[in-house]
Amino acid sequence: MIDFSIPPEIEEMRKTLTNFMNEHVYPNEKHADEHAGLPPELEKDLQTKVKDLGLWAPHMPKAEGGMGIGVVNLALVNQIIGRSPIGPRLFGCAAPDAGNAELLHIAGNKEQKEKYLKPLVDGDIRSCFGMTEPEVAGSDPTGIRTSAIRDGNDWVINGHKWFITGAMGSSFSIVMAVTNPEAKSHKRASMIIVPTNTPGFNIIRDVPVMGSGGLGGHCEIRFENCRVPLTNLLGQEGQGFQLAQLRLGPGRIQHCMRWLGIAERSFEMMCKYALKRVSFGEPLASKQTIQNWIADSAVELNAFKLMTLNAAWKMDQGDEARVEVSLIKFYGAKVLHDVVDRAIQVHGALGFSQDTPLEAFYRGARAARIYDGVDEVHRMVVARRILSDFQEEA
Repeated sequence: MIDFSIPPEIEEMRKTLTNFMNEHVYPNEKHADEHAGLPPELEKDLQTKVKDLGLWAPHMPKAEGGMGIGVVNLALVNQIIGRSPIGPRLFGCAAPDAGNAELLHIAGNKEQKEKYLKPLVDGDIRSCFGMTEPEVAGSDPTGIRTSAIRDGNDWVINGHKWFITGAMGSSFSIVMAVTNPEAKSHKRASMIIVPTNTPGFNIIRDVPVMGSGGLGGHCEIRFENCRVPLTNLLGQEGQGFQLAQLRLGPGRIQHCMRWLGIAERSFEMMCKYALKRVSFGEPLASKQTIQNWIADSAVELNAFKLMTLNAAWKMDQGDEARVEVSLIKFYGAKVLHDVVDRAIQVHGALGFSQDTPLEAFYRGARAARIYDGVDEVHRMVVARRILSDFQEEA
């Protein structure tokens, strides 16, 4: 039997979360800088309130200081948290820290967890993830050129990274680097923990982007004879891409449910404004075009939500859900864009202004088709796996 009900304890949690968002998060959005977030004192105060409610770090197991609620329930929580751009920071589950914490939980040794994971989960430090390179297509990271060469008891790292989210002000980076250039493509790279105060870890600039730069920017970094101990290897040598997949799958679930939250908030704004805005003697809501936009948005949001929860459910059963995750990644990005776009159109010039959050949502929606895998690659993954099933039947 298929059961779409939400467990009572999770429903109660979502009510508490919604009340907190209404009372403390939405009212404080006006104090947030698009690129720097909330003032530090205000952010810490709100984070303390979240911790007191037991809603901190929903992505982490209880043993690591999180809520330990599983992937489906994490998705249901992120649907609410994601309605505000300041939400993830306040609940201790913002990217890239959330993904790095999951990596350290999966692959970190005792010393690494104590030194890096504990303060990261507690919200005392920030981190970044160094994978993307300007000379290499982001859609094919097997070609990364950054190298890590053994020299005595150290790794010596040289290379060039960019769009490294949150690098400014972060305490450490998990860096993808080639440790065995002779190995097969998916065994060449490893993950290495690099404290950002290490000589040779050089932030060149914060790359200007369309939309929010986010706390810590999207930085260009050069590694120039950057030397760290061999013990900073995360997991096993040559395991970099395997760990990356473990990081990206659940991360995409969280991204998609946050997109759903943003899209639902935009949808609600569209419906409310259509009912009160009068044009040619009647509310916009009475116009067939507006009604079509509302109906189309409703069906797309419902489909997106069910697809994402299905992918999350499969992960809770131990399935990597590769096809399902790729489906929601490119479908969800389109739903997000289209719903926000319709909401802006209904609001007219008001939607284009910064008097509502819609214009910022719209700029952010464009990036959704690029980060965590471009739409085209996810479509290719889905098609290839489907065709492979048909070939096996032939």
